Amino acid sequence: MELRHYQQKARESIQQEWQKGNTKTLLVLPTGCGKTIVFSKVIEDRVKKGERVLVLAHRGELLDQAADKLEQSTGLKCATEKAEQTSLGSWFRVVVGSVQTLMREKRLLKFPKDFFDTIIIDEAHHCLSDSYQRILHYFNANVLGVTATPDRGDMKNLGSYFDSLAYEYSLPKAIKEGFLSPIKALTIPLKLDLTAVSQQGGDFKTSDLGSALDPYLEQIADEMVRTAHDRKSVIFLPLVKTSQRFKEILNEKGFRAAEVNGESKDRAEILEDFDKGKYNVLCNSMLLTEGWDCPSVDCIVVLRPTKVRSLYSQMVGRGTRLFEGKTELLLLDFLWHTDRHELCHPSHLIADSDDVAKEMTKKIEESGVPLDLEEVQSSAEEDVVAQREEALAKQLAEMKRRKRKLVDPLQFEMSIQAEDLSGYVPSFGWEMGPPSEDQVNKLEKLGIMPDQVDNAGKASKILDRLDKRRDEGLTTPKQIRFLEQRGFNHVGKWSFEDGKKIIDRIAANGWRTPPGINPKEFKPEGENHAEG
Repeated sequence: MELRHYQQKARESIQQEWQKGNTKTLLVLPTGCGKTIVFSKVIEDRVKKGERVLVLAHRGELLDQAADKLEQSTGLKCATEKAEQTSLGSWFRVVVGSVQTLMREKRLLKFPKDFFDTIIIDEAHHCLSDSYQRILHYFNANVLGVTATPDRGDMKNLGSYFDSLAYEYSLPKAIKEGFLSPIKALTIPLKLDLTAVSQQGGDFKTSDLGSALDPYLEQIADEMVRTAHDRKSVIFLPLVKTSQRFKEILNEKGFRAAEVNGESKDRAEILEDFDKGKYNVLCNSMLLTEGWDCPSVDCIVVLRPTKVRSLYSQMVGRGTRLFEGKTELLLLDFLWHTDRHELCHPSHLIADSDDVAKEMTKKIEESGVPLDLEEVQSSAEEDVVAQREEALAKQLAEMKRRKRKLVDPLQFEMSIQAEDLSGYVPSFGWEMGPPSEDQVNKLEKLGIMPDQVDNAGKASKILDRLDKRRDEGLTTPKQIRFLEQRGFNHVGKWSFEDGKKIIDRIAANGWRTPPGINPKEFKPEGENHAEG
């Protein structure tokens, strides 16, 4: 099986991290981008080296899925460590293991501590729980955690266990490169009041959410008739009884709705019938967030509001796969009214910063029609940049007076419009420490003011960006400072040659701007837009 370009890059990056001594590393791939295929290939690489590998998961379906994909893509078969099944005595070098089984001390002690050389954690955002940690601390092994796009809060938490992020492939990139379906978001003009809902474990309490949602179910069903009657929809609800009640309401409105939950005896049959088109709506109480795929789904309705971005991504991920005839995924959002808590909205799936996410949510709410997420992101980023530039102008006026020789990192970020730098928050231990002496010297040499860069992760990101810009032939920080002090705009988007030409003309004119050039409106002939 031939890997896609990002899957091959991920496979290589993971091996490199382990070679560097980062024994616990993380892979982030959006749902539908083949994370099981990637870790199957990593397993194949390790087995060829004579290693034993353990794949850990917390649900039976995930273990079965991993075993099937591993055999399909590599031909390797697995032993199982789950309930009464044991891998001890098996000659297979790969074991799929249930966390609930292996966490028991009696079971763990049957294995020598060095029995496994590599451990793979499927759905790695669960791995900070005590049950996973007990197993991970017991074995002396390299660890790979695999997860769909987590939010920065998750990354910070995961950074307390993992040493590094080996590779990340973003949702916008996957959509742009044609591996996932485009997403359109529509905010339904229904105000749903969550002010009475309490919190539990860092998110909303599901029993309270069910009660808060009940009064609105009829209206929500009417809105679905208006916006999604011709679509294949999956609806996530907080409680089984709410899910069952909503299924009945939808059927009264003319939908062909079914419901599945953990107790459904005919679950496999219902899922198969939904896949084949017997039903066009599937209601569930958070059962289908992991390990289930139906690519023809083209509408997701999240009626289980959450603050946890990885959970939100998982729900939406049930509809992002490609399917013949499917043009986009429609994501329905609501006007959730909440006092204190920042909820996940469609914008959080792709926005690089909270400012951009808020601006996107505002635009989607105001439009009243489905909007393409990437287009909204682009417009919201421009608005946020304009707001930041206004605030920055005051700072720059002060800087001009001080005639600094170095560029403030914030000016550099704004000039090149690097949203990933502006919104950067360190996740891993090493990133949070101060920049190293070597980083400080390099930044200064390249024209960036190092005392404004307050952590090693940001320093590393800026240095990587400067290397990339040099390779792409874009302007240097010193050119940016020189020209922007003279009133030229977004010099960071120009090519190095364009910057050099105008500086040479200014120098030839006695270091004054040549007549006929208005810096505010000036655009170089070959303006380079390689960097966004």
